Amino acid sequence: MSGVGEAGLVLGIISAIISIIDVTKQVYEAVDDEAGLPTNFKKSATKLPLISKLLEDAERYVNNVADESIQAAFTPTLKACKVQATHLQELFKTVMPEEGDSRWDRYGKAARTIGKGGRVESLVGGILDNLQLLATRFPEVTTPRGIDQLAKAIKEVTEMDPSLPDGFEQMPAYAHYGSGAQNINTGAGPQYNNNSTGNQLNGPGNQYIVAVKNEAKLSYHNSASHEQSIVGHNVTVHNHGIVATLETGTRGNKHWIVPRSVNNLFTGRIELLRRMKKALSNIDTSPTDERKIFVITGLGGQGKSEICLKVASLMREEFWGIFWVDVNTPYTAQNGFVAVAKELEYSVKNVPDALRVLANTKQSWLLILDNADDIDFNYQVYLPSGTYGTIIITSRVYGCRNYNTAGAEAIEGLEDQDSQELLFKAAELPQESWPFHKSEAGKVLRMLGSHTLALIQAGAYIARGHCKLDEYSKVYQKHRMRLLKSRPKQAQSRYGDVYATFEASADVLKQSKSEAANDALQLLEILSMLDSSVLTLQIFQNTWEGCREVLRKKCTIESDIDTVTTSHVSQLPTFIIADSDEWDSYRLTEARYLLASLSLVIQHDLDSSPGLSMHPLTHAWAKDRQNSKQQNVAWTATGCVLALSRFNTHIWRTQERRLLLHIQSFLDIRINRALSLGSKAIVVPILIKCGFTLLEMRRDSELDCLLEGIFVELRQKPEQPKEPEGS
Repeated sequence: MSGVGEAGLVLGIISAIISIIDVTKQVYEAVDDEAGLPTNFKKSATKLPLISKLLEDAERYVNNVADESIQAAFTPTLKACKVQATHLQELFKTVMPEEGDSRWDRYGKAARTIGKGGRVESLVGGILDNLQLLATRFPEVTTPRGIDQLAKAIKEVTEMDPSLPDGFEQMPAYAHYGSGAQNINTGAGPQYNNNSTGNQLNGPGNQYIVAVKNEAKLSYHNSASHEQSIVGHNVTVHNHGIVATLETGTRGNKHWIVPRSVNNLFTGRIELLRRMKKALSNIDTSPTDERKIFVITGLGGQGKSEICLKVASLMREEFWGIFWVDVNTPYTAQNGFVAVAKELEYSVKNVPDALRVLANTKQSWLLILDNADDIDFNYQVYLPSGTYGTIIITSRVYGCRNYNTAGAEAIEGLEDQDSQELLFKAAELPQESWPFHKSEAGKVLRMLGSHTLALIQAGAYIARGHCKLDEYSKVYQKHRMRLLKSRPKQAQSRYGDVYATFEASADVLKQSKSEAANDALQLLEILSMLDSSVLTLQIFQNTWEGCREVLRKKCTIESDIDTVTTSHVSQLPTFIIADSDEWDSYRLTEARYLLASLSLVIQHDLDSSPGLSMHPLTHAWAKDRQNSKQQNVAWTATGCVLALSRFNTHIWRTQERRLLLHIQSFLDIRINRALSLGSKAIVVPILIKCGFTLLEMRRDSELDCLLEGIFVELRQKPEQPKEPEGS
């Protein structure tokens, strides 16, 4: 088995044990009345949080260790843990309910079913012993504090008084139905156990339960001494007043339609994975429960699909079937659903028929709907009816989170430590050298906004020998587009490179051809000419107010060097309706909603006024995707927005610090190039208005550079200030 496969197997077992322990804790915590509960159940329950913590530590260790032999060494010990955890869960689920026979009676029966080692303290102690075995062989599997806590817990469990007598597993089983006395004959001779009305199985014979793959066989001799065998699912047998129910094992994966294995560079997301596993676990779930749907949204290239691959790998043994369908287009969706039905041995030709197959499949299944990225599509049509099954949806469309019933996550960049680790792995740097490169890595992280795919591409670029890690920042400044279009040879994303994954979102808007989509693209162009930090959208209302003032005064001819005219009004984006009698924010609101829905912008609330910001890479892409002519138009339109907004100076006073960044970004252009973008009557007033902003903000050196550039290009000499009269 490959290292990736071995790690996936080990992580899957750990995940399953954590889920089982979590359910066991929930069963115990749900009890209101502990009367009659064996003391060792209470004591054992106090060890469950520590077991979960130690397993989580082991999960992190396996996730980071690359040695296949170490991963393989975990498997037998963890399998033993899983068996013990499963028995422990069965004990708690049998004994905890307050209704029915006494808790002691139920405990004795359940422990005998398990056999030797079936005491509650023995099962907990066995799990702790196995975890100590791992910690002894691999000291880094947990913290020193964790090792101390483990040793203390083992000592406390060892000192517990036995909750059942020695040899309990060899005592004859008995059952008591209804009220009345019960006599137990443990010696030789006949036994007549039913002293009241009810059912009693008292004839000779044996009972066998044998698990066979996904079926089970039940054989027993009833009081008429005749044998009956039944093979099948969820069997209930009624005979001579005897009722036997067998829940067959649906655990273990039989059907696996997943496009590829987890990227061996996958790093971090531990908390999200844990929450998803807990939310989606089908352990202790009845068919009448509401179907579990988890939705992951976020910017393209952040690893939504990789997270699903990881979850599928970790939870594989919990689901009889795991099915992956790419719903990016109706064509890929139909192909995917038809393939699922075929895997289940049904011949269908369309999505509705395939959905009916899933809706009527009662075994546990997980359906992953990947790339639900069309803002105009109702993905409800891809959800099978009924309550069976579990579903994960990935989307760039934030609104898709409304499909969730079990949780939703809008993913962002990785944590710094995880981002550094991903970069180091992708760059193929020796692990022992990582501590010496943290400073250089930090610069790259800030520059790339900890974007997952961008970090992988940066690492691949370094690994290929194009530059060293400490040189990447400078190379990026010079060759940003080249680097962000660089594609790693291995572990490629669906779209290949960072810019391609963003462009897929823009394609959604271009194909829509609606007014709102066109407005969204224009707003994106405006934002690309400013800074990526938060921009208050109040500026667009101020721009409209400036338009009204220009139109009212009928400023059609330049009367001064900084005069803003109707020519500037005509350059504005179409979502600003200049000749409207009142400000209407509807089109702007729709445009920002579309961009936010596709995760291309981030929305903010600025004292009840909306604002937008962009991820640094999305911002870079939004500018780089435009050709030279488009950039010229966008720069001019943005300048007109800024110039006209200055008719109302209130926002420039109250939002001075935020707006300064946008002015500086807008002016990051050579003056001669700026003056080549349009007539001087358009460009010069824009530059002068920006100059007034710098003056008010006391950015004197920047203002000097701006004015000097303007005068040089206009071949003018600035007039010397006149001396005050009488001096």
